[in-house]
Amino acid sequence: MSDDHVYLSLAEASPEGEARWAYGTGFTDPLSGVDTTLPTGVDGADLGAYCLMLGDDALVLAQRLTEWCTRAPELEDEVALANIGLDLLGQARLLLTRAGQADGTGRTEDDLAYLRDEHQFRSVHLVELANGDFAHCVARLLLFSCVRLALLQRLAASADPVLAAVAAKGAKEVAYHREYAAAWTVRLGDGTELSHRRMQDALDTLWPHLAELLTPHPVELRLAASGAAVDPAELRPEVEQVLAEVLAAAGLDRPQAPAAAAVGGRAGRDGVHTEAMGLLLAELQCVARAHPGAVW
Repeated sequence: MSDDHVYLSLAEASPEGEARWAYGTGFTDPLSGVDTTLPTGVDGADLGAYCLMLGDDALVLAQRLTEWCTRAPELEDEVALANIGLDLLGQARLLLTRAGQADGTGRTEDDLAYLRDEHQFRSVHLVELANGDFAHCVARLLLFSCVRLALLQRLAASADPVLAAVAAKGAKEVAYHREYAAAWTVRLGDGTELSHRRMQDALDTLWPHLAELLTPHPVELRLAASGAAVDPAELRPEVEQVLAEVLAAAGLDRPQAPAAAAVGGRAGRDGVHTEAMGLLLAELQCVARAHPGAVW
């Protein structure tokens, strides 16, 4: 048996010369080498809030994906979902770190991941909903990755160099996430009568939550005016076209359900969450809160 540690390969450079992006691969500063100076004309509080939105989406969905470990239909999908979760966790690390820098609070990625309460998270409802069957997992990933890829491709030109760097890296990863979800959508939709029905049911259930990802928040609009962010409403034509192509290939109907209702016009971006969020955070944060200040 080799003396080499099985996890050392995670930190090796890829053929393109880029380090693999996985949680805990030896780097201490997740923004090392990137200019973190706040760009002229960009409000730090708004930039911090925006990074929280994007970072929380990634963190919470990564947590949901980890729940599929030992539960996916095949070993290959166990590995695929775990790797997608790691990609999103890597994005969350950088975005949460940037949030703490931009808003001037100095909060670290751990502070933001483990020490905030439910109402302080800015993730959309789509990512926090409890897992259903495998078709539900595929439908959620399809909807999220279609929006996320369109967003990251545009954010690669952000006026904020950190967001631009995260987006350029993340777009390569999310392109695979979308491809994986689309392939399974077609496989299930165009499969047996049972798989078709489950895939359609999953889309019908989750489609109403797609609107939240495409509805601009005031923070996004202000930052879009400064060139640091993207108005998510601009993503809708591309997202709808991609989804239409996937659904057509799968023989599935586009759900006609209206957008999920907000509470007094407020939803996840404003810290108003579903009942599933509290249970998710209880599991995500329990070790860090039970042992404050611990290092691992």
